[in-house]
Amino acid sequence: MKKKKIVALTGAGISAESGLATFRGSDGLWEGHRIEDVATPEGWAANPELVLEFYNQRRAAARAAQPNAGHLALAALEREFEVVVVTQNVDDLHERAGSSHIIHLHGKLLEARSSRFEHLVYPMATDRIELGELCTKGHQLRPNIVWFGEAVPLMEHAMEEAATADIFLVVGTSLQVYPAAGLVSYAPASCPVYIIDPSRPPVSARRNLHFITEPASTGVPRLATELMGHQ
Repeated sequence: MKKKKIVALTGAGISAESGLATFRGSDGLWEGHRIEDVATPEGWAANPELVLEFYNQRRAAARAAQPNAGHLALAALEREFEVVVVTQNVDDLHERAGSSHIIHLHGKLLEARSSRFEHLVYPMATDRIELGELCTKGHQLRPNIVWFGEAVPLMEHAMEEAATADIFLVVGTSLQVYPAAGLVSYAPASCPVYIIDPSRPPVSARRNLHFITEPASTGVPRLATELMGHQ
C-alpha cells in the first residue's frame, strides 16, 4: 500500500531550539547586523568581507548545534509516511536528524558557490570562506545562500510537492517570508494542515486547520505519535 505523504515546511523556530539564532530579532537585527548588510546582493557588493565573516560565524555555530526532538520526530515519521521537508533553514540539522528528502529553499550554509556562476557549488570541509578564495573559473566564492532579493530556484519543486501532500505541517515559521510562506496555499483543500508554533502565525482560513501552540521540540513529537497511531 502506498504511504501517505507528509510535506513539512520548517523555519527558524525549529533551529532556534537547537541554539541557532533566528534571522531577525525584535530590534530588526540579525546577530547585531542589519539584514541589508549581510543578506542581500547589495550588502555583498558593498562589503564582501563582512558578509563572509558573518556566514563563517553562522557556519561554526551550525556545526556545533545538535538536532532537537522536533527534527528527530520529523525523521521518525519516515517509518510510516513519505516525508518531504521543505525548509527555510540553511543548517544541516534535518539531515543529521535522519530526514532523507529535504528541499533547502534558501540554500545551504555548508556549501560555497561561485559569485558569478550559480551552478558551481562546492561542499565545505571547513567553517570558513575567505576573501580571495576563488571558484574553478577564477571568481570569488560566496555562501550558497539565497539572499533577500534573489530568486528562489527550488520554489517550483516545493510547490509541486505541496500540491500532492496528504498532510501538511508548518513548523517554527512565522509565515512572513515569501515566497515560502505561500506554500500552504498549494496544499490540496482536503489536506489537513497542522501549524506547530507557540505564536500561532497568521494563515488564511481553510478547512481542516489545526493549531498546536507549542515549540517544535514538544509539538512535533506529540503530533508524530498521534499520526503514527492513526496509521
